[in-house]
Amino acid sequence: MIVLSVGMPRAGSGWHYNLIHDLMETTGCADARDIRERYHLQKILTEVNCNIGVLSARRLGMVALPGLFNTFVIKAHAGPSPSSRLLAGLGMLRITYIYRDPRDAMLSAYDFGQRALTKGRPNAFSHLSNFEKSVDFMMEYVQIWEKWMEEKNVLIARYEDLLTNYEVESAKLVDYLKLDGTSPRVQAVVDKYRPGAAEGQQGLHFFKGKIGRFREVYSGEQQSVLKEKLHPYLPRMGYDE
Repeated sequence: MIVLSVGMPRAGSGWHYNLIHDLMETTGCADARDIRERYHLQKILTEVNCNIGVLSARRLGMVALPGLFNTFVIKAHAGPSPSSRLLAGLGMLRITYIYRDPRDAMLSAYDFGQRALTKGRPNAFSHLSNFEKSVDFMMEYVQIWEKWMEEKNVLIARYEDLLTNYEVESAKLVDYLKLDGTSPRVQAVVDKYRPGAAEGQQGLHFFKGKIGRFREVYSGEQQSVLKEKLHPYLPRMGYDE
């Protein structure tokens, strides 16, 4: 079986992935990084968190083979596909999805990309050189959010809830993964990724992570643009305009 940790970019997806990865590791499941090496999937599962990219039939088919004999956790930012639905329906794919207020997520993406540029190490967000490009980028992931919300048997989480109500949200995750929440090993992992304790851990993509920071950074005009663009979505996502 494959556990697929999907997330909106800059929405705590690295945090969520590593929490899920380490929780599943308590069951003795395989490390996706080892699966990547053993089955020569370096071109399919990329980066430190084994990101599969798009959920195409080809890519999912290549990871489904080791998934017949191993349980492991992979990551994605993409939307659902007929192949992901098929594998989920067959019980071969268990999916979680985390999102964040898209206004904070796009600000975080812009900041992260520009910081990387100043260090001479551009990343996937470094092309977001202005507000307009950042809006266009994030609207694509709002559309992806909408598609995941229509999927069945997917555990949906919000970054803000994980940050402010960690006990409840982590318990939901443990239950969804069919783990024993009373196990000392499971509890140790939950404690390891508790907000505050998790900050600063490599690969978790924390920098500021502040809720509502966009209100302090974006101008009134920019916030009006975001309100107009996101008006159909924010109430459904659980955010004030």
